[in-house]
Amino acid sequence: MAGCNSCSSDKIATATKQQKRVLIIVLLINATMFVVEFSAGLVSHSTALMADSLDMLADALVYALGLFALERAEHWKNRAALTSGIFQMTLGLGILVQPIYLLTTNNMPDAFSMGLFGLLALLANSITFFLLMAYRDGDINMRATWVCTRNDMINNIGVMLAAGLVYWLSSPLPDIVIGLVIAAIVMHSAWGVIREAHSTTSSSP
Repeated sequence: MAGCNSCSSDKIATATKQQKRVLIIVLLINATMFVVEFSAGLVSHSTALMADSLDMLADALVYALGLFALERAEHWKNRAALTSGIFQMTLGLGILVQPIYLLTTNNMPDAFSMGLFGLLALLANSITFFLLMAYRDGDINMRATWVCTRNDMINNIGVMLAAGLVYWLSSPLPDIVIGLVIAAIVMHSAWGVIREAHSTTSSSP
């Protein structure tokens, strides 16, 4: 039995190291893409790009919290997930302010920049998605990271769709609408994480 316990411990240690390595990689990807996409959103006056970049920042912090909770007790994992959900909800609410500002300035977003950086973000999130796929049925934090990435890919496609509509209609409204949709997706996902974390915390002894 001692040999079995040792083998099991070794497997857990190996799995934890693999999870840590994956989380560090996806954290760096998302942090980099936040800087790139947010800068592009500012320059191109795009609500959708800025909303997507803030989602990248939220995910980077989710991955950081996942790293923090990885080798800690279950109640720490739940608290980390709850914190990440609250932070995502706050960012989602913050995104709602951006369209109001753009409507007052009447700036036309740069459709080419939107499409280019939306595609770049989609490629980055696709890499992250496949790296995290093996952990989609893991603990609450690993599930949260995978769900975040899946939503991000939907958001990236939305940014590219907005870019096409801005170019076709010569109007900033598609960019604003998609930005608001992304904000809604972020908040819906955050609410799901918050509910699960709160439910798990309440039921634990």
